[in-house]
Amino acid sequence: MTDGTAASAAPQAQRRTRVRYGILLLIFLLTTINYADRATFSIAGDAASRDLGLSPVEMGYIMSAFAWAYVIGQIPGGVLLDRFGTKIVYTLAIAAWSLFTLLQGFSGFLTGGLIFAGLFAMRFMVGLAESPSFPGNARIVAAWFPGSERGTASAIFNSAQYFSLVVFAPFMGWLVHTFDWHSVFFVMGGLGLFAALVFWKMVHSPIQHPRIGKAELDYIEAGGGLIRMEDRTISKSAAFTWDNVRQVLGSRMLMGVFIGQYGINVLTYFFVTWFPIYLVKERGLNILEAGFAAAAPALCGFVGGVLGGVISDALLKKTGSLTIARKTPLLIGMVLSALIIACAYIDHSGLIILVMALAFFGKGIASLGWAVVSDTSPREFVGVTGGIFNTFGNSAGIVTPIVIGYIVAATGSFDGALWFVGAHCLLVIAAYFLITGKIERLTLTAAQDTTA
Repeated sequence: MTDGTAASAAPQAQRRTRVRYGILLLIFLLTTINYADRATFSIAGDAASRDLGLSPVEMGYIMSAFAWAYVIGQIPGGVLLDRFGTKIVYTLAIAAWSLFTLLQGFSGFLTGGLIFAGLFAMRFMVGLAESPSFPGNARIVAAWFPGSERGTASAIFNSAQYFSLVVFAPFMGWLVHTFDWHSVFFVMGGLGLFAALVFWKMVHSPIQHPRIGKAELDYIEAGGGLIRMEDRTISKSAAFTWDNVRQVLGSRMLMGVFIGQYGINVLTYFFVTWFPIYLVKERGLNILEAGFAAAAPALCGFVGGVLGGVISDALLKKTGSLTIARKTPLLIGMVLSALIIACAYIDHSGLIILVMALAFFGKGIASLGWAVVSDTSPREFVGVTGGIFNTFGNSAGIVTPIVIGYIVAATGSFDGALWFVGAHCLLVIAAYFLITGKIERLTLTAAQDTTA
């Protein structure tokens, strides 16, 4: 009797917990709010531009202000994450970007040139505050997930950018339609401040989490999870030096990944900046209809994003090759995304939404960049490498809104903009297949060993 009880208790003691999935759900929801805050001005922009007298070029610069700061803050944000840990840096970032989102609601009180300057400055500060967010996500996934699950985990948090539009584009469109454009910023800013409190309360490193079991901890570590990354008493991050940065930038493999992310993000920034305005100005939808129409491609992008991660991890288990597992979905996805060019030759609004949905579905499948960063970043240098990756990727946020603003102002049409976006799909394919080569983890070498 005693032996039977002990035998049955042993499997219970060894049962693997699933705490990592709760952590993934949290960063998914947080990233959903993150992208909704980026898209606030694209939803409120048409009404705000009429109310405030902003031109298409001024709108382009205002929408690009986020990306200017976001790019500038990537490497410093990565340094802060590697030095002080994800929890405190990420929490402060959430609170700061949410505060500046809320403050944009008061821009109607500005007059003259202060309208443009004030909105640009506040969008700039949102971008600066958000700069540690995706490198922080990459650190969390690298710490909490073994390599065999990292593609799916990264795809899930990255797919929040699509889920965000599914949920919040109709909601923010309804706010503008029912109340006014100011309400979008007040509601989203307040939601973000609440999210900062939740994140601080619930996020811990694997070895410090109160509910994780030893079996899950051992499973993550055995699979390559960097479970001690956040413990400052156990592990020290790789020192930030410009030599380490030079080695990351000098890696042909990573450079291809960085260029590819720039191309993918051109599609992202088209959808989160000009797409709702395109539907209103070019296709004659009202803002409420545009909010719901924008949700359809976003839903397809969400499905594609999750599916891309699942396919990638399945290929990894079958072939054992990171290169095949990460590049195959990317190729398929970018070919589908290039179909966005066809919208320049389609007149029916319903068919345009269908093609846009297919293009966004393809972009979702191809969005494995953060999984690749988790796979390839030098150990204990994940934050900075993720920051460099995001610097390249989000330079698209500077280029895309401005270029499209000039195209629309010069031609009175979005057709050239659609060609601009579609051409970047081919750039992504070239970057991964002509530059990147084999996907594997980069090892930093010391510039000089002074301990010998």
